[in-house]
Amino acid sequence: MWNTIVGIAPTVRQRVQPGDDTPDPVAFMPLRAQAPSQMMVLIRAQRDAASLTSMAREEVRAIDPDLPLFGILTMDQQLAAQRWPFRVFGSMFAIFALIALALSSVGLFAVTAYSVAQRTQEIGVRMALGAQAKQVVWMIMRRSIVQMAIGLVLGIAGALGVSKLLASVLFQTGAKDPVLLLGIVSLLIVVSLSACLWPARRVTRLDPVNALRND
Repeated sequence: MWNTIVGIAPTVRQRVQPGDDTPDPVAFMPLRAQAPSQMMVLIRAQRDAASLTSMAREEVRAIDPDLPLFGILTMDQQLAAQRWPFRVFGSMFAIFALIALALSSVGLFAVTAYSVAQRTQEIGVRMALGAQAKQVVWMIMRRSIVQMAIGLVLGIAGALGVSKLLASVLFQTGAKDPVLLLGIVSLLIVVSLSACLWPARRVTRLDPVNALRND
């Protein structure tokens, strides 16, 4: 079947495809050549779109009284319906991320507090010999920083490993976005250091004599 090209339309996105910004190739055929069973009409107006519903019904009824008019939605409602699955997945991932962040913070706090409790006598000896508070804090934080660095390396490696799976639910961004990864790493570092700093600072308030007597 041969067709004559009468013009070229500007680029128009026909659908939202996650991870792909390339518009689909589309050919607009004459309505009489391929009459569809149903049509979609877009109305652009300067007034409130909801107020045009009755006017649109009257205009369609004037053309054909038997022609049904249904599924009247604003563009915001139509886009919201199309993006609903992505919002659900995004909300789920955000909830899981917050839970993982809370668990990691609690875990680092518990590990640091247990390490401090196990080294109470050692810390008491160091403080009795003249160790400064900042030196004791750095001694505790240094081990926590090493553990945090190992966890971040493993986490980034895991994120890059599942990047192809995440790409199917991302739109106009990627799982390997350096800005996104840098932001997540920065957030984890801040939360992790905050969780480890409390036990480290608390140990500096110990009395060296009581620390040496601690079993």
